[in-house]
Amino acid sequence: MPLYRPSLKGREKDYVNQCIDSSWISSRGVFVERFESAFGEFVGSRHATSVCNGTVALHLAMEALGLSAGDEVIVPALTYIASVNTILQTGAAPVFVDSLEQTWQLDPDDVRRRITPRTKAVMAVHLYGYPCDMDELVAVCDEHGLYLIEDCAEAFGTYYKGRHAGTFGDVATFSFFGNKTITTGEGGMVVARTKETLDRAFHLKTQAVSPDREYWHDAVGYNYRMTNVCAAIGLAQLENPHTVIARKRQIAAWYKEELHGLPLTMLGEPVDGQSSFWMCSIVLHDPDARQDLRGWLKNDNVETRPVFYPAHTLPHCKTHDRFPVAEMLSASGINLPSFPDLSHENVRSICSSIRAFFAR
Repeated sequence: MPLYRPSLKGREKDYVNQCIDSSWISSRGVFVERFESAFGEFVGSRHATSVCNGTVALHLAMEALGLSAGDEVIVPALTYIASVNTILQTGAAPVFVDSLEQTWQLDPDDVRRRITPRTKAVMAVHLYGYPCDMDELVAVCDEHGLYLIEDCAEAFGTYYKGRHAGTFGDVATFSFFGNKTITTGEGGMVVARTKETLDRAFHLKTQAVSPDREYWHDAVGYNYRMTNVCAAIGLAQLENPHTVIARKRQIAAWYKEELHGLPLTMLGEPVDGQSSFWMCSIVLHDPDARQDLRGWLKNDNVETRPVFYPAHTLPHCKTHDRFPVAEMLSASGINLPSFPDLSHENVRSICSSIRAFFAR
């Protein structure tokens, strides 16, 4: 029982074969523009450009905003390390904030406490598909004149008050890695509020080459382009996203029902939004039981993953600050299988094994 596997039941093979038959397999070809257009339409943005993975999407977005050495970017301590590494790659400094215990998302009050004269941006990470409190974060950024960056790597299909995640900030980024709700194998997207920001991102992702003068480059640029083959897979995935999202939400509902009454808490549904339930995530009331439970499930051929280590505990960005909620969630959290083909019977079997563990 793997943690995740993609659903590839649409026209993925057909579209990839079209790329091969046409010989357009690199970063030029009709599928790139079609995928970008379809993605922008789905999330509700007119300004989207594809890239080769979600990590470079973050780096490109911050480069397009002009973040550099001397700047500070506020980011949750509890996040995948790409959120932090890309800040460091721009030369800026990450400033960590704690999480909210109920939602696992960054704490807006802690954001306010961490703002300094060097703060240039706040990065909202919609962790595990749950939306951040965007009203509060937009208000904070507007009040202090800060950029708002949305890391939506895990938030395709996530909504806050009727708007898709990624449409609140100055820039937003998405990931299409193989374990994401829609996938291109490897890939990402940058979404921008303005055409000017998106134009800068496009210029930088294509080696900063002149649009009308061959081999003329006017800045340090990058080769962050998505291939036509990856875009073809992505376009096929976008032809039926609502079914996959609905299925993942159904799987989460099954887990909630089957795990009721056990000494654990499941990351649930926001009152004012919709989680995509990228992962079905639980936190055990006793952190000392986590590894034993994971071992127990492994013996039943059920793959799990721990919640991310807080970034402030990792060697290259270690601080002496404490973030108690982030540390608790990291020490106690487990991600359970949540791939779209998971059946109700599969979920019952997994939860039966978890019940047996606690009944020992």
